[in-house]
Amino acid sequence: MSPLTSPSSHRRTKIIATVGPASREPETLRALIEAGADVFRLNFSHGNAVDHAENVRRIREAAELTGKWVGILGDLPGPKLRLGDVENGRVRVADGTELVLTTETCHGSASRLSVAWDGLPGAVALNDPIFLADGRIRLRALEIGDKEVRCAVEAGGSVSSHQGVNLPQSSSGMPATGAADMDWVEFAIDRQVDMLAVSFVRSAADLAPIRERLIEAGSTIPLIPKIEKPQAAQNAEEIILAVTGGVMVARGDLGIELPIETVPSVQKRLIRLAGKHARPVITATQMLASMVDSDRPTRAEVTDVANAIYDGTDAVMLSEETAIGANPVEAVRVMDRIARETERDLPYDDWLLNRVDGKIGGRDDVASSVAQGAVAATYRLGLAAIVVPTRSGRTARLVSALRPRVPVLAISPQRETVNRLNLLFGVQCAYHGEWPELRDLLEHSARISREVGIAKAGDLVAITAGLPDQDLGTNLFEVHRVP
Repeated sequence: MSPLTSPSSHRRTKIIATVGPASREPETLRALIEAGADVFRLNFSHGNAVDHAENVRRIREAAELTGKWVGILGDLPGPKLRLGDVENGRVRVADGTELVLTTETCHGSASRLSVAWDGLPGAVALNDPIFLADGRIRLRALEIGDKEVRCAVEAGGSVSSHQGVNLPQSSSGMPATGAADMDWVEFAIDRQVDMLAVSFVRSAADLAPIRERLIEAGSTIPLIPKIEKPQAAQNAEEIILAVTGGVMVARGDLGIELPIETVPSVQKRLIRLAGKHARPVITATQMLASMVDSDRPTRAEVTDVANAIYDGTDAVMLSEETAIGANPVEAVRVMDRIARETERDLPYDDWLLNRVDGKIGGRDDVASSVAQGAVAATYRLGLAAIVVPTRSGRTARLVSALRPRVPVLAISPQRETVNRLNLLFGVQCAYHGEWPELRDLLEHSARISREVGIAKAGDLVAITAGLPDQDLGTNLFEVHRVP
C-alpha cells in the first residue's frame, strides 16, 4: 500500500458503509472503496465470528489493492431483544390479528413468535406498545402470562428471524453489556478492528466493562457509544465526555424509543454537543433507505443527508443500503455526490469561532491551543493546508473539530491511527515511519503534503508537531514552504 494515498482527496464528510451479503465479495469491497467508502462497519448482530473474520481479511486486502486506507468499525449487538427463528426465515403478520410473543423456543409463525429473553412478560404492562422489525410492526399488549404476551397487531408487515423487539415504555433493567458483547470485544482485539460502536448505552457507566477489558488487553480501540435510548439522549453530554472515539446518532431505535417527531431535534442537539466537545459524530440509519431496492434516493433522503452535514456531522452511515441493498456501490456514489455539493455552503468561518467550546481541554491544554492557532493562521496567512504528524490522533481530532476550510493531512507511524482518522471530517491520512529528527519531520511533512495533492510547490502550510522531551503533547506550530 502506498503510504501517501487517501480514500477521499477532496470530500470532507466521511462515508461509512455496512458490510453484508450484498457487499462482502472482494470485488464489491474494492468498488466501494473506489466509490468513496472511508470506513466499513461490521454489524455483529448478524453473521458469526468466522464470517466477520473473513470480512476483516477481505477489507484489508481490498484496501491494499486499491492503495487506500480505510477504517473498520465493529458494531456490538448490545442487549437488544431479538426474535428467535421464524419458519422459512420470514412470515407476514396481518393487521387486526392477534400474535403471541413467547419466551419458549418455537418456530415462529404469523400467530406465534419466540423472543430470546425470559424477562419479557415482566417488562411489559397491559396496553403497552411493542414494536418489531425496526418499528415497522406495531403491537399492543392484551394479556400477560408467565411466559408469553398476547398482543393485538395494530400495524402488520413482514418479520424475519432474529429481528429486533422494542419496548419503548419499559425500563426493564437489561444490562448494557452481556456475554455476547464481550465475545465480540475479544474478536475485535484479536482481529485488530479499528473502532467499536457500543449499542444501547444509557449512561457513561455502561461503557466501563468494555473499556476495562480493552485496558487489560493493552488495546487502544476507541469506543463510539450509540445514542438510541431515551436515557442516553438525556445523558448525552456525560456519555460524549466519557469517550474520545466519537458518538453515533442511531436514529433507527431512537425513532422507536422516543416519539418520532422529536428525533430531528435530538439529532441536532447531539451533533452540536459532539462539536462542542471536539468529538467526531456519526449520523446513521435510513439515510438513503429507498436505495435498498432502488438505484435512486428520494428527494427527502437527499435533504436529510445534506441537513446532517449542514449541522456538522463528521460521517454519514449506510446500513441496509450497502449490507443487503440492490446496488451498494451506487448508494456510496450518491452519498459522495450529496456531500461534495453540500460542503460548498458549510459555515466554516462561523464554526471556527463557535463550534468548539473554548474551554476544551482546559486553559492549560497546549495541544488545544496549538490546534486553534493553526486553524486561525490558515485564514490570516492564506495557508494551503494543515499537516499534523501524530501518534494517537488527538491533535488531528482537535483540528478537525474546528472545521478549517483547507485540507488537513494527518501523518502517523501507527497504522491503526491512520485507519481510525478516516472517521474525522476533513482529515486525509498518510502513514510514515518515525522521524529521527524534528527537522526531518517538518521537511518531510511539507513534502508529503505536495505528494498527496493538498498543496503544491511554493505553497505555505501549517505543521503542528510534538517535542517528545517536553511531555506536552503537540506543542509546536510552524509555517513551512512546500518544496
